[in-house]
Amino acid sequence: MTRTGYLECERRWVYWLLILVAGWYGAYTFSLRGGVFCNAQTANVVLLAMAVGNGRWLNAAYLLLPISAYLFGSFLSEWMGKSVKRLNLLRWDTILVALEAGMVVFLALMPPSWPDQVCQVTLNFACAMQFNTYRQVEGVPAATTFVTNHIRQIGSNLAKLARHPEDDALRRRVRTHGSLLGFFVVGAVTSTVMCRIFSYASLLGALVPLGVVLAGLVRADLFLERGKLDAVPHGH
Repeated sequence: MTRTGYLECERRWVYWLLILVAGWYGAYTFSLRGGVFCNAQTANVVLLAMAVGNGRWLNAAYLLLPISAYLFGSFLSEWMGKSVKRLNLLRWDTILVALEAGMVVFLALMPPSWPDQVCQVTLNFACAMQFNTYRQVEGVPAATTFVTNHIRQIGSNLAKLARHPEDDALRRRVRTHGSLLGFFVVGAVTSTVMCRIFSYASLLGALVPLGVVLAGLVRADLFLERGKLDAVPHGH
């Protein structure tokens, strides 16, 4: 563990950059790949239910694809998180970021004529794995792929802080969730501008934060935390 008692994969800077990438994905798919958000599945489940209710069976069958991709991503990340320890080289948290970077390259260089659904389902899969793998940032439960809960937590903890202004733990939670929300917005804004300038290739910009995270986690696995690959991140 680090001097703070947390693994490198639980540090704030890692979560900041990963949620920035999530904001990048959201703006990219909405701007260029079908006008949808692929970071979560609530909307797809609602659309599936509506399709069934309206007797649109083909639409309902299609919506099973992104939902199934998200489900499989969660399953695979849980399975690999336990299995990859046998390699005794890198943590699953690190390998996941490398896989995600590879997916970004594939999607960015994918011909524009290919169906948007290829991009959508691939990011569904990637976001599910990331959501299931990165669960707590320095002891605070947090997501790296969407911000609904961060907004709720900010409001809830601000209300508690108003009654207990001396509580440093509440103040820390507000800062944590607020910073994650802020980085998500930065990612979405940057992606929107890049989409306008570079079109489909703009997704390659997400490799910058992903590359920084990957380099930091590899360094931790090989040097700073070597021999501690069996340590389980908080929340697992």
